Amino acid sequence: MELTDKLAILADAAKYDASCASSGAGRRDSRGGKGVGSTEGMGICHSYTPDGRCVSLLKILLTNFCIYDCAYCVNRASSNVRRARFTAAEVVKLTLDFYKRNYIEGLFLSSGIIRNGDYTMEQMVEVARSLREDHHFAGYIHLKAIPEASPELLEKAGRYADRLSINVELPTAEGLARLAPEKRADGIRDAMGELRWRIDENTEARRAAKATPRRRPPRFAPAGQSTQMIVGADGADDAVILRTSNALYGDFRMRRVYYSAFSPIPDASAALPPRAPPLQREHRLYQADWLLRFYGFGVEEIVPEGAGMLDLDIDPKLAWALRHPERFPVDLNSAPRELLLRVPGLGARNVDRIVGARRHGRLRLDDLARLRAPLKKLLPFVSVLDHHPRARLDDPARLRAQLAPQPRQGELFA
Repeated sequence: MELTDKLAILADAAKYDASCASSGAGRRDSRGGKGVGSTEGMGICHSYTPDGRCVSLLKILLTNFCIYDCAYCVNRASSNVRRARFTAAEVVKLTLDFYKRNYIEGLFLSSGIIRNGDYTMEQMVEVARSLREDHHFAGYIHLKAIPEASPELLEKAGRYADRLSINVELPTAEGLARLAPEKRADGIRDAMGELRWRIDENTEARRAAKATPRRRPPRFAPAGQSTQMIVGADGADDAVILRTSNALYGDFRMRRVYYSAFSPIPDASAALPPRAPPLQREHRLYQADWLLRFYGFGVEEIVPEGAGMLDLDIDPKLAWALRHPERFPVDLNSAPRELLLRVPGLGARNVDRIVGARRHGRLRLDDLARLRAPLKKLLPFVSVLDHHPRARLDDPARLRAQLAPQPRQGELFA
């Protein structure tokens, strides 16, 4: 099979993996020395880092052959799809060729399981090793680690990759046992724990070496680890999903949990739902995840007890505010930062701007307009010198109707 044909198959097969962001990588380039590549610059946009850099990645599978028969996976062993497999040398060649043409700045490599976990992981590690050692590639590398692989192979992977990720697959062990019985929830978490231990150990060792004249050890997966779970393939509601994510952040110090809406596949198992969940559900989960990580919310605040699901019509922060009108309006001239973060329409960056600006004077409506914040959403929940929402918070249902997007007529031929 021609290399271009393999690329068409294995790039398309990789599209279901959402966890390919490059956030957290250190700045590194090959200027002034041998080698090729950089973690900086601009290219085809695939993801953005926290500091605003756009990073493009070659996102492919090593192979879409797989010995597992997970019900939700289009590449499962029983699936009737066209198969292909790269050699390690072919992935290295593609990565370098694409980089030199300025198409990409890094590689995201995942794979189906061939033979066993160790054999597959060895092939992926060889790609990263060759790029780093044989070609001195300084660009970004993200490897999808195989949970069944040995700790020694995971250690080698972290030596060459900027980020490692292990998919948790489904929110609950019960769902995994039903839809992917060949995979073990405890085995996935054991591998995540192994990565966390090695990342923490490496961080401490580098910190200790910095304080002494000794040489600092090489970095281990400096961009940390991430994971992905499928939404809507099993019966887990949003509260269960967010509790699982919260535990992953706490137990394994995940950099990100990615959510991928289940997509119906050909010849699907009867155990799967016939339709995909609304994409808006995935979007609301990402918003809720952001509230967990950066805004000080707990899962029970985002999804109240007994609700189970996030509101699809309005974002979770606005939904919380409408359930708690007694907490508003917030005086932007005196409220602490943690309360400002709970105001609908205020992001963390604008909160920091408000805290900085009020050291020099009292805020007015004109100051809010300069923040470029969504004033329609913001003004019912805040007060400044020349604005107070008055009685708007007395009727949360009416306020919700004013702030929720207007329903749209569905497409007749969608």
